[in-house]
Amino acid sequence: MERHDLHKAARPVDMNLLLLIALPHWIRMKNDSIMRILSWNVNGIRAIEKKGFISWLACESPDILCVQETKAEPGQLSKEIKSPLDINGVPYHSFWASAKKRGYSGVAIYTKKEPLNIALLGNDSFDNEGRTLCADYGRFVLICAYFPNSQQAGARLDYKLAFCSEILSLCKKITVSGKHILLCGDYNIAHRSIDLAHPKANEENAGYLPEERAWMDVFTGSGFIDTFRALNGDISQQYSWWSYRFNARERNIGWRIDYHCVNEAFLKNIVGSKIRQDVEGSDHCPVELLIEE
Repeated sequence: MERHDLHKAARPVDMNLLLLIALPHWIRMKNDSIMRILSWNVNGIRAIEKKGFISWLACESPDILCVQETKAEPGQLSKEIKSPLDINGVPYHSFWASAKKRGYSGVAIYTKKEPLNIALLGNDSFDNEGRTLCADYGRFVLICAYFPNSQQAGARLDYKLAFCSEILSLCKKITVSGKHILLCGDYNIAHRSIDLAHPKANEENAGYLPEERAWMDVFTGSGFIDTFRALNGDISQQYSWWSYRFNARERNIGWRIDYHCVNEAFLKNIVGSKIRQDVEGSDHCPVELLIEE
């Protein structure tokens, strides 16, 4: 099958051209004191593999890539997607949390450095849907999370808020233990009106319900920082998800629902947080974080 670059203005290309496209960006980021973390809802890991994901990952070569909505379990995946190579040809470690229901939900972590420990959330109600992976890197704990969608008319709102409560409790527990926290992933919540193109029209829609926004208020009020807003301020029209309908991405009618959030004490180590709208292949785009070690 023909491979396609995941950057905008994509066309079929070979690996050498992909390297030429991405290498200048990688060289700029090459700094031994900087850890580079990407998070991306890929809307199906097997689907994104067919669009050049493995080549894209090699070119980007982040230290860590957190993936949401894998819609697969490891036994369904190719060796290449389970052990992709970085730009130097070194395999990534990969860890997977899959839903019991096939083809649904799921998260994964690709990492150059093997964590001290990998754990699920510890609640079967959420672990059975493959919602969370926690990776302990010693100084900080990384949580890769795929928050539930509250669905039409709030059909799963109670389930989502229960998940949110569980996540907040875990974040507090980790920080009390003396470690920093990085909670990244698809929160399925636009926090403020600036975080979506049409806030008024969506006040009763999943992802922008008053209860969801209120939880984000509680979360950020508990000492956890939205790194994108902390470093970039209130710049507008910065979205990470677009509907496949009505040419929404081309018109930039989107929502910012993918985040990297950290505890307040960890913020001083965050030197970059941005949305990678140049990367296509999913209805979401990646979000990127730079940590000074």
